[in-house]
Parts: sequence; structure tokens; C-alpha cells
Amino acid sequence: MSVQGPLHLRASLKYFVLMLCVCSFVLGGAHIDSQPALTKVIASSIGQLAMAKAAEPTASGQQLRINGRLVTGTWQQRRELIGISDGAIASQLGVELGSTRNPNQQPVDWFTSANPGMLTLPAWHYQNSRYLDIAPLARQHSWQITPQGSVLDIKLPSSTITAIRQGRQTWGDRLVLDLNQTASWQVSPAANSITLTVDADIANELISDFKLASTPNIKSLNISTSNQRTTLTFTVANHLHPHVWSLAEPHRLVIDIRPDALQSKEILWADGIQFQQRYVSLNTQRFPVYSLTLDVKTSNATLLPLGAYSNQSAGIKPPGAIAEQWQTAALINGGFFNRNNQLPLGAFRHNTRWISGPILNRGAVGWDDQGNFVMDRLTLQTAVTANAQTYPIDTLNSGYVKAGIALYTADWGSQYTTLVDNEIVIPIQNNQVTQQRRLTIAGQDTIPIPTNGYLLVFRAFSSAAQSFSPGTTVSLAQQSQPPIFEQFPHILGAGPLLIARGRPVLNAQLEGFSRNFVEGRAPRSILARNAAGQIKLITIQDRIGGRGPTLTETTQIVQKLGCTEALNLDGGSSSSLYLNGQLINRHPRTAARINNALGVFLPPSTSNRP
Repeated sequence: MSVQGPLHLRASLKYFVLMLCVCSFVLGGAHIDSQPALTKVIASSIGQLAMAKAAEPTASGQQLRINGRLVTGTWQQRRELIGISDGAIASQLGVELGSTRNPNQQPVDWFTSANPGMLTLPAWHYQNSRYLDIAPLARQHSWQITPQGSVLDIKLPSSTITAIRQGRQTWGDRLVLDLNQTASWQVSPAANSITLTVDADIANELISDFKLASTPNIKSLNISTSNQRTTLTFTVANHLHPHVWSLAEPHRLVIDIRPDALQSKEILWADGIQFQQRYVSLNTQRFPVYSLTLDVKTSNATLLPLGAYSNQSAGIKPPGAIAEQWQTAALINGGFFNRNNQLPLGAFRHNTRWISGPILNRGAVGWDDQGNFVMDRLTLQTAVTANAQTYPIDTLNSGYVKAGIALYTADWGSQYTTLVDNEIVIPIQNNQVTQQRRLTIAGQDTIPIPTNGYLLVFRAFSSAAQSFSPGTTVSLAQQSQPPIFEQFPHILGAGPLLIARGRPVLNAQLEGFSRNFVEGRAPRSILARNAAGQIKLITIQDRIGGRGPTLTETTQIVQKLGCTEALNLDGGSSSSLYLNGQLINRHPRTAARINNALGVFLPPSTSNRP
């Protein structure tokens, strides 16, 4: 167990210094030899950025219209600048984001020629989003950009696919689309299937003339065209992924189908918040790892546990929908839940309210708004006393069912629905029993939860219920173990605990997990901390050529990332890492709905925080 801080820091003078540097850059007349006209556009954009950052948006929206096609994408206009969120510009237009150590400058690759190379777009943050100034891209590629109410209309020059070429590589297969003009594209991967949609026309004769060469990796390819858009649907072998990228002079779209398609990059997304994707090797195995690192020395970020719904503990939603509901900058999926009844199975405490109590002495993390932090195995010892008899309470606000007494408060929701047959439910108001009810059918009988009390639910423990006759005075006692968790208003539990005080402590059986869970291979999500005090939100996907890591491998990987404390979160299809409007470790089509998550918020946007 360890207590460290901070998780939340005050704003620094970096923004003021940045503005002085930007103004100095513009007034100093920086020069890019290769393209003077483009230099003028970029310098103008950076100069406008210095002024626009102090202004409120004059227009904004959540949709883009690309060559007449309406898609999701956050954008805003500030003075003369128009910006699109970095996630939307990547996913909807096919723009590749490069590595950067400056959150206010974003290198991009989109039909880039060798001279001048990658284009750098000015960037700014507003509330919980990061926007990229698209003026340099629009000028270089002749886009027409027009705000129309809440929609940003983007017209790209018409493009046509003039040839399709296939080539076998040592690492996999490559297809090349020759284009007469630049074109946007979108990729949608799923199990053994890859769909690539290109905003370019293609002649029917070219489709019929192209014959896919026999290959063990690409089982089939279907090409269709409609409304000047071309869709390529690949059926591929197991564990293969796409890397789609563009070239200029002449314009080409390159489609690589390979087991190791992930491109390594590091993006300083905001001051003290860094995104990284890369492979981590364990012996001969390589795992794709996506991480978001929060530097507690420079970041103003705030962490909060989030539920799928604000007024009840039950229910699931896609990770992106939870992020959009709470307007988070970033999010990682949280603890376990029952996918059938959609109820949480582990600790979830928000602002001192136990939405769901801990179970089975499983790993949990607790923190407060002053930056203190603890990670350990957690138990909540609760007891109820009536008629001089004291009984242990097994669970608090939980979907975990066992014989004994369960406690449900209004933080669970407005009502309780039976989880097993023949439950005895006893409402307590103002510390007195009001009635006893036997509810016979699981999932059908409901009873309101008193706002000024709670419910006691007796399961296969009718003998104890005899002490709780109507009018009886009752009292509760509650204590966290270890007691240090009492001081933390926010707690999120999952398990098992992987690393504590720099040493592996994996003991899944101690936390009530099955052997299959311990030895199974699946994608993983991890909340961790390194020796420098940085918080890491980590997801690990399927290894090259196989399934995801075991828990032992997960522990070894997070150790390689320099983590001294680490907690395993829910994994498998739930494993999701979200940043600025996009899932960054997987396609949304492959992500399961989840019950709860850990959200990252940037100041000064507090109005949408729960």
C-alpha cells in the first residue's frame, strides 16, 4: 500500500510564456525556404492562434460534412481560425498524426511529398478537447471549408482511383491505389474483416479487371462504388491488421495488411498529458501497448470515477458514449460488472458516495482532490445491530450475490430489484424498521429504496431477519480495511493488484478470481503509477500472431513501462482507452459496452463534470 500525490495541480505560467514565444515567432519573421507561400499561411495561423486562444468560440459543432457525407467530428471556430479535433481529423479524413513534444504544434502526414515533408498544424485546447487548425491543410490541398450552423462543411477536390496494384511483402501483403487527386479515407477493422472507404470514384471496368492474387493473408476482396466513394472489404486471416497511409508525387494510397501494423508514436497531447503507442517485447512475444501518462508535476487534469448513468448504478453504454455524456478529455474502462443484469461487481465510490461496494478483498485505487493516492486490496467491513444482536453485512450496493445480508442505499438507485428468489427485504427509515417483505421472483419484484434510509436484503438467512421486526431500532457500523481508504472520496476497484511498492504482488486466487481468469489470454486495461509519480492509463491488445497477455505477462509489461504500482481493470472486449472523441486502442465496433470508467478532465471545464 502506498499514499502519494498529487493527482490534481494548479495552473502554471506555461500558457503565458507560450503566448510570448508565439508572438515573438510571428514578429521575428520566421522563414521556411521550401514554400514561402505556405510559410505565410502557417505564420498567419500561428499569429491568429495567439489571439484566438483568448477568445470564446464563435461557432462550433459535433458534425462534419465531407463531400456531402455527414459524419461525427468535433470542430470550432475562434476568430479567423477553424479547428477540428485531432481524433476526428485522423479517423474521418485519414490524416496521420505524428509524434510531437509540443502540445500546441501537431505534425501531420497526408499525401506528403519529400519536400517540404510533414506539415505542422497549430493546436489549441478548449474545455476537454484539442483542436488542430486546418488552414495549412486546406490551403495546400485546395479544401473548401464553410461553417454551416452546427455542421462544418468540407469540400475536397474530386478524386478517382486510376489503378489497383498488389504486392507480396516479407511481412504480409500490400495493395496500392493510384489516385489522380488526394482523397480522404476511413478504416473500419473487425474480426477477420477490414473495410476501407475512400472518397474517390472508380470505374466499373477497373473493378472487374482487378484479380486478387492468391495469398494466405487476404482470403477475399470485394470492391464496390457508390456516390463517388469506393469501398474495399477485405476478409483476412487471424491476427492481421491494416496500416493505411498515403504518398504524393504521384498520389497513392497504400494498404498494408500485416500482423505488426501498429506505428509507434508519442504525442504530448496537453501540458503533462502524453499519449504513446508502441510494441513492448517479452522474450519472443511483442504486444501493442497504448498508454496515457498524466504528469502530476505539470498536469492540471482531474480524475473522476464515472458511471454509465448518473442516477443509477445499473446499466451499460459504449465507452465513447460515457465519455461524451460526461465531456471527458480521456477515459479508460473501469471495474467489473455482470453483463447479463448490467450491475457493478466491485468498488465504485464517487465524492464519498458508495455507488457500489468492494467485494472479495480485491484490488482498488483511492484518491482525493488534494492529490493523495492509495492502491491496495480493499475490504469494507459493515455490520448492522438490532435487538442487541450484531450481524455482518456481506455486500454494499452490489450485483455480487451470496447468502447473508446485503445493504442497498439510494446511491444504488431509486429502487431495488430482486437478484435471487425468496429474498426478505427490510426497509429502514430514520434508523427504524418500517416493514418486512418477502419477494419471491428474481428480476421481477421491486421495492423503493428510502432516501432517508436503506434496504436490508436477507438471502438464505431468514433466521437473522427475525430480529428486524417493524419498529425495531437499528444501527450501522462501517470501516474500510485498510483504514486509510476512509479518507478518499473517490475509489475504483477491479483486480487483481499487480504491483505494489515496486514489486509484483499478483495473487489472483487471493482476490477470488478463477484459474481460467488467471491463465487466460485477453486484452487488458491497467491503472498504474511510476516512480516519478505519474499516473498511467494503459491498454494492452493481442500479441502479434496471437491473443492478449496473461495476468503474469501483463505484470511484466507494466514493469517494463516503469510502473511501481499497478491495478488490473476489466479487460477483454471491455478494454478501451479514449482520447478526444476517439477510441485509440481499438475500433468502436469491436468495443463492448461498459458499466463504469475512469475519466480525465481538463480545467477550466467543470460545468459538465459529475
